Amino acid sequence: MTASTPLLITFGIYLLAMVGIGLAAWRSTSNLDDYILGGRSLGGFVTALSAGASDMSGWLLMGLPGALFLTGVSEAWIAIGLCVGAWMNWHFVAGPLRVYTERTDNALTLPDYFTTRFAANGKLLRIVSAVVILVFFAVYCASGIVAGARLFESVFGLPYAQALWWGAAATILYTLIGGFLAVSWTDTVQASLMIFALLLTPIIVIIGVGGPGETLNVIEQVDPSRLQWIGGGGVIAAISALAWGLGYFGQPHILARFMAADSLAVIPQARRIGMTWMVLCLLGAITVGLSGIAWAAQNPELAAALKENPERVFIVLTEALFNPWIAGILLSAILAAVMSTLSCQLLVCSSALTEDFYHGFVRPKAGERELVWVGRAAVLAVALLAIFIARDPDSRVLGLVSYAWAGFGAAFGPVVLISLFWGRMTGTGALLGMLAGAVTVILWKFTGSPLYEMVPGFIASTVAIVVGSLLTEAPNQAVQARHQQVQLSLRESGY
Repeated sequence: MTASTPLLITFGIYLLAMVGIGLAAWRSTSNLDDYILGGRSLGGFVTALSAGASDMSGWLLMGLPGALFLTGVSEAWIAIGLCVGAWMNWHFVAGPLRVYTERTDNALTLPDYFTTRFAANGKLLRIVSAVVILVFFAVYCASGIVAGARLFESVFGLPYAQALWWGAAATILYTLIGGFLAVSWTDTVQASLMIFALLLTPIIVIIGVGGPGETLNVIEQVDPSRLQWIGGGGVIAAISALAWGLGYFGQPHILARFMAADSLAVIPQARRIGMTWMVLCLLGAITVGLSGIAWAAQNPELAAALKENPERVFIVLTEALFNPWIAGILLSAILAAVMSTLSCQLLVCSSALTEDFYHGFVRPKAGERELVWVGRAAVLAVALLAIFIARDPDSRVLGLVSYAWAGFGAAFGPVVLISLFWGRMTGTGALLGMLAGAVTVILWKFTGSPLYEMVPGFIASTVAIVVGSLLTEAPNQAVQARHQQVQLSLRESGY
């Protein structure tokens, strides 16, 4: 298939706009703090949409609708679990983490925070946490590369090997140039585009099928099991889907948005905006997948591509039902979702390599300008590794995301959550929890169990933290005093 002129123009304008924002952010980036956290200057609106856009990657418009199209409403448990987990993350983690990272020598990264939060084992924690970030984010970045490649493959008729590079090029460029501010500002634009696409598309599809009632009737005729909340996987599958919500507490690219907020005062406003955006987007994605079942049944000649890859359902519906100019804008939303998350992930990997390895061990006295350029080189290196991992044309977006999401959720989630509220937690407990979570996720894959690896990983990490902390000497007085000061500051602020 060859892309139409309207598609080429709308995609071109969008990509140029993103790179332009990157160039504008370049002028506001003078040191590593600016490059990694934007100088902690994000307001409530940008914090909310940046956190949402960095969270909801290409899987929101491809992986999730594809899963609903293939399996039915039982896959919606993922969305429910994510909404609950995101709300808890905003409510229990965002404010405390913003305060704590500022009190721990203005920590710029999660490994930086762990190093200072736990004076004992600090350097070892920095190394282990940075390695976990690089391992799982390499897979996570690959999922974004795959989603972008699928888009360019479908829309422009490119071979998969070429689509990989075109899909990643613009994201790499503006992240390389502008750092955190470029990523956050573009996230705001991209989040707006994503919600527009996910509200408009399902409405038009349902109207095209014949209304909500007819849509449900057709789905039931195609396969009644697709309207059952408990699918073929049974209760275990539902629990596994809900467990996605546990992952929020440990996602470095989302937690970085909390750390970069202008102040504690903007968090409540950001939570309201972010959760509203998220609920509407997830409802839209679910509806796209379900209504796509009915549309495909009525238009089998146009839906042939979905048999090969159900994750193309949003692309197929958009191209079939919309004017090419509108379709170009809506399909740009997929690229927006891919770019927003991929750019955040590249930046977190860059910060781990720059701040936690290069600055932490190789060149402790490196100047700010040198560190910013090392950060840019790290973005390029991680992007090339992700492209290498994503080279398999049979890769599935949702599968890659689920593995990386579980890795971070189990390795970092309990460590972050407990460290914010339990003063008795020790560096040894944090280290054991991190290792137990990561190793459990990796090994669980080989058991063949239908239970999502997040569940055993999160439990193993929590147990290891508690046992490891209680069996080792309590933190020193300075660490405990800082913890009490943070708690007092939070109580005074109404948290």
